[in-house]
Amino acid sequence: MFRLLLILFSLLSIIFCESNSNSNSYPNIILILTDDQGWGDLSSNGNRDINTPNIDKIASSGVKFDRFFVSPVCSPTRAEILTGRHHVRTGVYDVSRGGERMDLDEETIADIFKASGYKTAAFGKWHNGMQAPYHPNTRGFDEFYGFCSGHWGNYFNPVLEKNGKIVKGKGFITDDLTNQGIEFIKKNANNPFFLFMPYNTPHSPMQVPEKYWNKFKNKALIQKGTVEIHSNDKESGINNKGDAHTKAALAMCENIDWNVGRLVNTLESLDIDENTIIIYLSDNGPNGNRWNDKMKGIKGSTDEGGVRSPMIISWKDNIPKGKKVKEIASGIDLLPTLISLSGIKAKPKNELDGKDLKELIFKNNINWPDRYIYNYWRGRLSVRSQNFRLDNQNNLYDMNNDPSQLKNVSSNYIEIFEAMKEAKSKWEKEVLIDLKNNEKRAFIIGHPSLRYTQIPARDATASGSIKRSNYYPNCSYMTNWINTEDSIKWEAEVAEAGKFEVIIYYTCAKDAIGSEIELSFKDSKISKKITKYYDPKEYGMENDRVERIESYVKDFIPLNMGTFDLKKGKGTLKLKALQKTGKEVLDFRLLMLKRI
Repeated sequence: MFRLLLILFSLLSIIFCESNSNSNSYPNIILILTDDQGWGDLSSNGNRDINTPNIDKIASSGVKFDRFFVSPVCSPTRAEILTGRHHVRTGVYDVSRGGERMDLDEETIADIFKASGYKTAAFGKWHNGMQAPYHPNTRGFDEFYGFCSGHWGNYFNPVLEKNGKIVKGKGFITDDLTNQGIEFIKKNANNPFFLFMPYNTPHSPMQVPEKYWNKFKNKALIQKGTVEIHSNDKESGINNKGDAHTKAALAMCENIDWNVGRLVNTLESLDIDENTIIIYLSDNGPNGNRWNDKMKGIKGSTDEGGVRSPMIISWKDNIPKGKKVKEIASGIDLLPTLISLSGIKAKPKNELDGKDLKELIFKNNINWPDRYIYNYWRGRLSVRSQNFRLDNQNNLYDMNNDPSQLKNVSSNYIEIFEAMKEAKSKWEKEVLIDLKNNEKRAFIIGHPSLRYTQIPARDATASGSIKRSNYYPNCSYMTNWINTEDSIKWEAEVAEAGKFEVIIYYTCAKDAIGSEIELSFKDSKISKKITKYYDPKEYGMENDRVERIESYVKDFIPLNMGTFDLKKGKGTLKLKALQKTGKEVLDFRLLMLKRI
């Protein structure tokens, strides 16, 4: 009997310990970042042309920061969210050609939560470096599925990557990314996880499934943008792309909303919704002149409309419901806030620029000190206080009464004007000194932490007649290779010596069979003759709802060039033709090196 009681006591102890452990476990975190969705692209923010019930539900069950600011464009915002620091401190100075890469001494939010026992994943658009050690798998994320560039050329069954390896996506990209997110949640339901969902919509090209497009294509819009207000103002980022573009963007936003609902439903079905923090925001203002509550500026602008983002944080039964925070906040605040909310014992190695917003989330009528939020891009700097914005031209605007920034009130508020000018000047001297505008860092090959290295056409420099398929490099390929004197080059650095299998993704006409190409790096050379032609047509236009600015895409096939023996060090990686049999050598999309 005693033995039976002892066993029963032991079982109860185990149950109690497990229960106690679960109650004290860290919360899961899902960070949803959309691409080019403006503050006004949600029904909960007053847009009467769109219906976003799932996102609105998150807002009503949590806290909405109504004056939340990010950077004017993609890569800088992502760097700030990932590090809690101004993007110019992180080494990010551009959106392509290597300028989107964060410095290697930067610690990411994934690094921090992974070190605290979290499983980590990112599914979507990375846009902060392609090759290791800049790749998401080497910046704290256990799993990655999506693409590492900016513009992407096709959203239906696109070519993507999974942990560095080329794969084919399934269906519409936002749906596919969400499927990956759902599987990750299910796999890690019993572990604390950090899931980053950087969706790439409603960024162009404007592609969206018929189900969503049909709702909008013949719809008469109730609310429109205010392009006429600043039609002569270059800084405002005016881009009136017309109603079709707006309709496509709104349709894409409704698709996002459906997918957000799928993520929430998954949490509920697994009974982990009460232990999961959900954050929702966008990376910049709208990518067109859409309704945005009369704010000046769109994507690319440092004015209000270019940098104000929706921001919702929800944690069922753990934070206030339906609260709206009027105090200004920024993307750099997310990292310190999530550290604080989660309860992890982490101390970031770099000094953070962001503030912990926990007090604003839980308390009312607090004496929150005013602050300055800095929005910088390509030489333009705007400063936001709680009530005012000092724009790039040092005009002062009362943002409570003049969101369109029409009346310069600097003469009415001289003390405020001078204080904000001084703060702006100080930030330029102290922070912009870190800007690496002229730095041309080599592209890394063969980093030991990742087996695959992708070297795309977008990062190359072409000589002679060779040109890009499009001005925007991210999803482009090299074409018009008509001379053997022409070449494609990358300034590269082999991180660790070794042997690599080399694969080139190409297309060519039938008369190019027999052409021979060579890849070289310092003393190493490898060559291969083309024995198979593949000459497909570009596609993507059949899915476009409006005319695109990106390159159209086509399918490329692999050519295994053999084994490449590379020594550690810097040099020029060069692709050239030794022999040309036809009119053109080939069209080039991607170089893949796999460590053997």
